[in-house]
Amino acid sequence: GPNASSSAGCGNGSAGADPLRQEVEVLVSHWNLYINLGGFFVGLFSVTLFGPWSDSVGRRPALILPAVGMAMQAAIYLLVMYLQLHVAYFLLGRVLSGLMGDYNLILASCFAYVADTSDKHTRTFRVAVLEACLGIAGMLASIGGGQWRKAQGYINPFWLVLAASLAAALYAAFCLQESVKQQKPAKLFTLSHYKAVYRLYTAPEHLSSRWKLALYSLAFFLLVTVHFGTKDIFVLYELGSPLCWAADLIGYGSAASYLAYLSSLGGLRLLQLCLEDTWVAEIGLISNISGLVVISLATTTPLMFTGYGTLFLSMAATPVIRAKLSKLVSETEQGALFASVACVEGLCSLVATGVFNSLYPASLHFMRGFPFLFGAIILLIPAAIIGWIEIWESNHVYGHFSDTSLSPADD
Repeated sequence: GPNASSSAGCGNGSAGADPLRQEVEVLVSHWNLYINLGGFFVGLFSVTLFGPWSDSVGRRPALILPAVGMAMQAAIYLLVMYLQLHVAYFLLGRVLSGLMGDYNLILASCFAYVADTSDKHTRTFRVAVLEACLGIAGMLASIGGGQWRKAQGYINPFWLVLAASLAAALYAAFCLQESVKQQKPAKLFTLSHYKAVYRLYTAPEHLSSRWKLALYSLAFFLLVTVHFGTKDIFVLYELGSPLCWAADLIGYGSAASYLAYLSSLGGLRLLQLCLEDTWVAEIGLISNISGLVVISLATTTPLMFTGYGTLFLSMAATPVIRAKLSKLVSETEQGALFASVACVEGLCSLVATGVFNSLYPASLHFMRGFPFLFGAIILLIPAAIIGWIEIWESNHVYGHFSDTSLSPADD
């Protein structure tokens, strides 16, 4: 295809009118859609199969399988690049990885492992540490991978992807201690695993857990969708007028967005000393909403970085919601729970790409930053859900306490 070295966003638009470039962009867009949809729908069935299975046989198999699958995907990608095969083979690699759980099963198994090895008091912070690892990894991959690709092209970085995936599989197989205390043999290919995920939301231990699971899942879906959607359009927004950022500023902006994972981890730890987890999540959502509003109005570089700075606690809400969900189910259902959460997260990515990438060009004529403002408005819904559940629980506990304290007088 054409060389991707031209400056975008603030030029005279002649590069965007190039028919060859437009054809390549359309093809890339279509194949990205095919690959993402293929991976999502195959992974939807495999994650909800392997996740509940790991509640019986242990977490290690559910960590080994997706790592091997991602290594196979990297190997196929390398073959495509070396042999110059048709891009359809990329879809084959993604589907094979999806059959073995893909990235979503790694997430589900890791979060379930943390739930297995932590008590209810420390779980939120442990989950936040794992979320921070995602941020650090994303920052290193974004900065290091981009520079490496410029220096040596696409092929060599994928050798690192292959090596890292194999290393993760070997570590899970030979070094990682099993976290499931009571392992038992269980069939893999059976509908009982899918039923276990279904029972989480239809027949929980306590009746109140059913609607709490549904509401927390909805809050998680909306929050992560906004996070993925706004992240997709940051670079487009920064390239365009009036910001007109160059590559170095875009790199700094990307690093600032990933630093929110670390600042949120530190902020969550400090706020937990004096506040309940729910109110830490609310403060995180306020940080997220405020930052998106500032970014939506940003017309200068200092104001844009002010928006990034305001997002410093934006990632504090997701670990709280994950921990809240984890505490609503028993120890033997953690794999099933986080498998369903991983599927929700995969759905978030698809919905975010469709909604925000469509909303951005549609709103350019009246407000370039409207998608960020739209995301801030959507985040008011999870803020209301989390606050309402906390208030309801407080009133319920207070009412129960009052009834108990009055019962001797009634006698």
